[in-house]
Amino acid sequence: MTEFLCIAQGVTENGVNSNDFWGRDKMTMTSFVRRIQNVMRNDAGVNGDAQRMEQLVWLLFLKIYDSKEREWELSRKEYRSVIPEKYRWRSWAADRKDGRGLNGDDLLSFVNGSLFPAMKNLTIAQNAPMNQAIVKYVFEDARNYMQDGFLLRQVINMIDELDFTKDRERRSFGGIYEAFLRDLQSAGNAGEFYTPRAVTDFMAAAVRPQPGEGIADFACGTGGFLVSALEVLRGQAGGETEENEAVGRNYFYGAEKKALPYILCVTNLLLHDVENPMIFRGNTLEAEYKEKEYETAEQFDVILMNPPFGGKERDSIRANFPARFRSADTADLFLNVIMLRLKENGRCGVILPDGFLFGTDQARRNIKKKLLEEFHLHTVIRLPHGVFAPYTSIATNILFFDKTHPTKETWFYRLDLPEGYKGFSKTKPVRPEHFNPVLAWWENRQEIYADGCAKAKRYAVEELIKRNYNLDLCGYPRPEEEILPPGELIRQYQCRRAELNERMDQILAQITELLGEEAAEGAE
Repeated sequence: MTEFLCIAQGVTENGVNSNDFWGRDKMTMTSFVRRIQNVMRNDAGVNGDAQRMEQLVWLLFLKIYDSKEREWELSRKEYRSVIPEKYRWRSWAADRKDGRGLNGDDLLSFVNGSLFPAMKNLTIAQNAPMNQAIVKYVFEDARNYMQDGFLLRQVINMIDELDFTKDRERRSFGGIYEAFLRDLQSAGNAGEFYTPRAVTDFMAAAVRPQPGEGIADFACGTGGFLVSALEVLRGQAGGETEENEAVGRNYFYGAEKKALPYILCVTNLLLHDVENPMIFRGNTLEAEYKEKEYETAEQFDVILMNPPFGGKERDSIRANFPARFRSADTADLFLNVIMLRLKENGRCGVILPDGFLFGTDQARRNIKKKLLEEFHLHTVIRLPHGVFAPYTSIATNILFFDKTHPTKETWFYRLDLPEGYKGFSKTKPVRPEHFNPVLAWWENRQEIYADGCAKAKRYAVEELIKRNYNLDLCGYPRPEEEILPPGELIRQYQCRRAELNERMDQILAQITELLGEEAAEGAE
């Protein structure tokens, strides 16, 4: 219980409160990001935040990867880089102030004409470890937007100032990177790839990954769930011990089909000392999940996910699933994948929209029937409005289940908005302490009633089945509409119309008076 509270409330593996950490380094982060943005804004080739983000991430990746390679070279005599020597960051990017560093048109010519073609065409051995294969994956869709070689040199020099071989500086930059990822939430469609850290930390702490377990996210975005799981494991190991270092060698698996979040995820995990992140480019749903193949797919001990919801997959993707599970919603299809790929005794936390809970169409009904019959759905947390604002206002929920035995009963808990909040937003985002009420309830569950309705309640599986698998329980109270008699309704309408007509007459009179004055002035 203590471990669950500490991790979920924002305490780092070294016992440092993350909120204190953020406050202490806030100026450093803001200054670093602002400096780079100001330089990029002067370049005619970079248009808008999205392109600035894409430009920055491939540069950061190469710098961080070079720092990791220095560590691998020290610890393994046999280590050989997959990147040819002339294209390694240390060879071309570092400015040694000797007048021989690439700059201006020479730098642009090298980056566009040599570096990118070489990285896109790297030869990767079939048995190469993932920490080598990811280099080619990262550059498959990357591009250099900057057109001014002198401005590009300035950006490179700023990034090169960071020394990722020093623990303190790497952790400090981890805060910068987290802020960078958080900004994705308000970056148009890019927001779909970022789940607030408060949410991922809570879910990881609730599922409690253990050393040696395989941890997966099949639509991993920027890698937030994998990093939160990593922090839980490091909190268990404690301190800078060999056991702590071994955590980075756990099996972290992710898949992401979009180029930008993919490179953000890989860089994020390298920055957090995951030695061999098994992150793949591709759409998990494109695999064929026929009945006969249910036992052959790779399975995992822990699955943490916030699958894309509200989207629709093409018919060829839906055809990969058995007919009775072919929902139109992408999130439902991902739940099929989770149920397929969760190991015996494995645990899962997954975010799903309200539509899944109350949907009783044939496909959703079959998915929920399978979930209750073959898995233990022990908890459903109803999340308040705006957790994913401003990206989406869709109401969401967290489902926690494991593969231990069929569901006998399920707890539902409504997490209300903090006092003084009408909803979460970009300026008032969800924070770790907002989960304190559910943390206090989690280990000592009891039914709670507020405002005449259930806020936390346990339901037997038979009750859920009788409801035709409608799981819309312990939801947020909706204000009741007052239904008036027809005569009273007409009277109120007539009064309101009279008020509006009177107000319009006053406004028209004021306009007429003003026009009359202007006409008189013109005549004079």
